[in-house]
Amino acid sequence: MPSEKKRDPLHGVTLEMMLTRLVAHHGWTTLARQTRIRCFMADPTIKSSLKLLRKTPWARAKVEALYLQIAHKFT
Repeated sequence: MPSEKKRDPLHGVTLEMMLTRLVAHHGWTTLARQTRIRCFMADPTIKSSLKLLRKTPWARAKVEALYLQIAHKFT
């Protein structure tokens, strides 16, 4: 079981950490373009985005998939 956790790139990474790293790497404009999530398009903030992502599984899945594309840069 412990070896499975080591292979999971999302293990130990909070949604806030993911979003903060994505914003730092891509910026809000690129995030909005790549994910088509409305809360990234108009006056985006980490707090409002987290609120939506915690309630909306499809949006969270898009953010996690995008994060996985750049996750190797943070390990």
